[in-house]
Amino acid sequence: MKRVFVVLALSCLVAASAGAADLRVGLIGLDTSHVVAFTRSLNDASSPDHVPGGRVVAAFKGGSPDVPASATRVDKFTADLQSTYGVRIVPTIAELCDLVDAVLLESVDGRVHLAQAREVLRRGKRLFIDKPMAASFSDAKELARLATESRTPWFSASSLRFSSEYQAFLADPAHDRVLGAEAHGPASLEPTNPGLFWYGIHSVESLYTLMGTGCVSVSMTSNGDYDLAVGVWKDGRIGSVKGLRKGKQDYGVLVYGEQAVTHLSVREVSYVALVRQIMDFFRTGTSPVPPDETLEIMAFMEAAERSRLNGGVPTALPR
Repeated sequence: MKRVFVVLALSCLVAASAGAADLRVGLIGLDTSHVVAFTRSLNDASSPDHVPGGRVVAAFKGGSPDVPASATRVDKFTADLQSTYGVRIVPTIAELCDLVDAVLLESVDGRVHLAQAREVLRRGKRLFIDKPMAASFSDAKELARLATESRTPWFSASSLRFSSEYQAFLADPAHDRVLGAEAHGPASLEPTNPGLFWYGIHSVESLYTLMGTGCVSVSMTSNGDYDLAVGVWKDGRIGSVKGLRKGKQDYGVLVYGEQAVTHLSVREVSYVALVRQIMDFFRTGTSPVPPDETLEIMAFMEAAERSRLNGGVPTALPR
């Protein structure tokens, strides 16, 4: 009887070890510093930012020659991944899918996300799409449709969503109901990814993290130094995004509540919390951000850009 118990115990231990095997993670698009930071978190067990549960094993280089932020950095990041972490570089996304369990779509150019996601979704590989989900609402909507059609879990988010300041505020049972909010942060421009889609996405996501969904229209004015997008929610609340290209450019949100006005200032931007969320998602298939919220964020930025092009008139979110 004792021998049987020992055999069963050893069998359970082996099964548990097999179930705990690292997921094989693939990268698409090596033209952002995120690929090195995420790989360090996953592959380097000695790093203080280590997140267990997966390893980056292969990557598709990608790159956009007409986007300076991509063309001038893709070779350097590719070399770093190869020399430091031994990541295998493959010539096609199809070959990448053969080698991995889940995919991080990291291309800095949102225009290419839909095309790069097609094969991943066709194969049913769980997919994280780095910000922005796409460079247009129509592309984002089509990507989501393909994911639904193939029953493939996906999610997209800025690392700002999981900042300790925002999450601590939301987790505090004593916090006020959010009556309105003003988000601010850097908003550098890139003509190929218009308006807020390029870098303003971080502040838009910060706004939605505190306000939630329900925006119906946006008006936006813009000049060389600033963007100001003002959204009206269906319950009458107002939320705004101030995109900064001049002076100090910190991230944060001014939150208006029933009892207090609270300024949540992000002291340090860290990718660790996001990587933890990604790995939980890869294991469970459950997104920490509802797909409908991500699509509304895309619609908000699309409406803001249409408003800007039409002199700042209030513009309904596309559906």
